[in-house]
Amino acid sequence: MASLPDNDRFFELRFESIGGLGAHAAGQILATAAVLRMGLNGAHFSSYGSEKKGSAIKSFIRLGPADQPIRTSAPVESPDVVVVFHRALLGHPATIAGFRANGTLIFTGPPGEIPDGLAQLPRTANVIRIDAQRIAAEEESRPNAVLLGTLAEAVPFLDAEILLDALNEAFARKRPEAVARNQAAFHRGTTEFERLPDIGRAEGDLPIIRPDPFWGYQTAPLGGVVLNAGSTAWNDLSTSRTGWLPVLDLDKCIHCGMCDMVCPDLCLVWTAEGNEPVPAAVRLTGVDYRYCKGCLRCIETCPTGAMTREAETPGLAERLGQPLFPQLDG
Repeated sequence: MASLPDNDRFFELRFESIGGLGAHAAGQILATAAVLRMGLNGAHFSSYGSEKKGSAIKSFIRLGPADQPIRTSAPVESPDVVVVFHRALLGHPATIAGFRANGTLIFTGPPGEIPDGLAQLPRTANVIRIDAQRIAAEEESRPNAVLLGTLAEAVPFLDAEILLDALNEAFARKRPEAVARNQAAFHRGTTEFERLPDIGRAEGDLPIIRPDPFWGYQTAPLGGVVLNAGSTAWNDLSTSRTGWLPVLDLDKCIHCGMCDMVCPDLCLVWTAEGNEPVPAAVRLTGVDYRYCKGCLRCIETCPTGAMTREAETPGLAERLGQPLFPQLDG
């Protein structure tokens, strides 16, 4: 039977992710392994909006002794562990809100990258970096398998072999071909992580951030009032991408427009040649990644291979991107 930390509260974990990276499945696997195989009491549920790739998702897990009933299904606001499946989420303060002073943060990112948002962590936080997206791509798996391996090493009472058995069982019937790939990704997650010392600058537990205010009959806004007015002319879909960018090779492009026909976000940039009322030609010049959610349909459709998939490293989108609305850049 697993031995939890000696305290009078539950051990709580929060997975911060976007749809398509497997955070919900990882939460289910962890809770199932804890309850059915480790002798713990546990509860799991996820919170998300539209069920689609790229939308924000939070997965919550509570664990406690077998004789301690869990009578709450409230979101985890003060987690002992936060696992971040997409590094862009670290730019939002809600990702690490409520983080405990001695908690553990596991985030995916390439070697050498320390996102600015990590400075908001407590000084005593345990920070772990693992390049989960690269490992998952190399093993033809998903980041959740990698991050479960890292989590098993970071949390002492979690048994790595039990967690791996639960992962295998979850896919053995639905996708048996994925079992070996997930095993390889899981094992790499247990060894290829880095512990980052002296990252945080805050003292003590971080404050809780609740997504919505507590409206009462005296404080609720008038019906029909738009509280957060804005415009879709400027956007940032970096968090919707799952680690890959479509990149244009102009030498191979024949400007046929097939990619533009399948692009759901109209993020491809075209320029007209000549000043005549009817331009001599229209040429594709690149992608405005502020509007690209990384569906990669352009790659699937391109007849010449001019559109290719590249791993999204820090600064790549800013370096290669072409402005769709150049007048806004001024």
